Amino acid sequence: MPILESGLRRRNVLLLRALRDVPLIAHRTFRVHTGRRTFTVLGFESSADDTCAAVVTSLRQILSNVVVKQHDLHEGFGGIHPSVAIEAHQRNMPGAVRMALEQAHISVHDVDGIAFTRGPGIGGCLSVGSNAAKSLAAALGKPLVGVHHMQAHALTPLLTTPTADLPRFPFLTLLISGGHTLLLLASSLTSFQILATTADASIGRAFDKVARALGLSWGTRGPGAALEELCCTTNNELESLPDIRPFAVPMPGKLAFSFASLQSSVDRYISLMDEPLSTSHKIALARAFQTAAARQLCAKLTLGLQNLELKGVNVRDVVVSGGVASNTFLRERLREALDEYESEERISLHFPPLELCTDNAAMIAWASMHRFLAGDYDDYTVDLRAKWSIEDIRV
Repeated sequence: MPILESGLRRRNVLLLRALRDVPLIAHRTFRVHTGRRTFTVLGFESSADDTCAAVVTSLRQILSNVVVKQHDLHEGFGGIHPSVAIEAHQRNMPGAVRMALEQAHISVHDVDGIAFTRGPGIGGCLSVGSNAAKSLAAALGKPLVGVHHMQAHALTPLLTTPTADLPRFPFLTLLISGGHTLLLLASSLTSFQILATTADASIGRAFDKVARALGLSWGTRGPGAALEELCCTTNNELESLPDIRPFAVPMPGKLAFSFASLQSSVDRYISLMDEPLSTSHKIALARAFQTAAARQLCAKLTLGLQNLELKGVNVRDVVVSGGVASNTFLRERLREALDEYESEERISLHFPPLELCTDNAAMIAWASMHRFLAGDYDDYTVDLRAKWSIEDIRV
């Protein structure tokens, strides 16, 4: 049975009671059937540079998932330019919402609830999705829920993993993206404890900066993906790759990440070169960086598991989410690290599908689902939270 679905029959009465605090028209969007009842959510996401809209149901169905990228607009700046991103969101959001509804083969009146990214993120970018969601919900009398962006990443495998293999609480969550590097203990849908975070730059930012230092074109997937592709380049027709001494894992034995130090090691190596980097040198340097990044993630993940075991916390599942989780090399190294970890029971490793690792609105819609089903809605005047710790979701 899909997660969150059990007990929905007896919850119908509670849901109807909760509707007394929602505009009268919202009552008409709820249809009480005998047996199971499906709840349909339209989600909005615009926390960074992806304009997203999606339709997801309580039966774990992704009816549509529209993502409009902005890589071509930001490549010249070497990163996300906030005002450019905001203007692009304003242009793209109406079309993304319309496409999401069309691909889902529903009208906006078939939507039961509307969810949006409340934070964290770039304030002006968040406001585009927030204003669109609030305005639409208020105009149609639909209930509204604001979602924590990183919570949505962490819960994505509960949407995409086969029901027989769903992660079991408590589980470890490794959130790796352009804005965050977090190792979390997830005890419930809304309870997360930060075990480790970055002392400086996120892993995604380090990937982006190194890709730029190597002069890589962003392509259609972004600088991090461009670096991964370079690492996969075969060198059959090139001279042998230069030998680069492995970069060290920072702060050994400490539950903390540091990717600015790794990025600085790459920059220092390049600065000491007497001539421009050859293609072979770029490949070797990219591989050395990616290997060091993977070693750091594996070391900190293993240390986190050891610390929890000493405290008597039994973790059988690890969830890895965020844009950097789409990196195949990192996925393989993390699996190897868990296989090497001495445990009485094999630890399961969960990743979202590649298309749901980067920012998307399907994860936002899904992360709101438990609140909609419990009748726990936000007011149409709910504030944004550009800075918002995942430990404070319920505050």
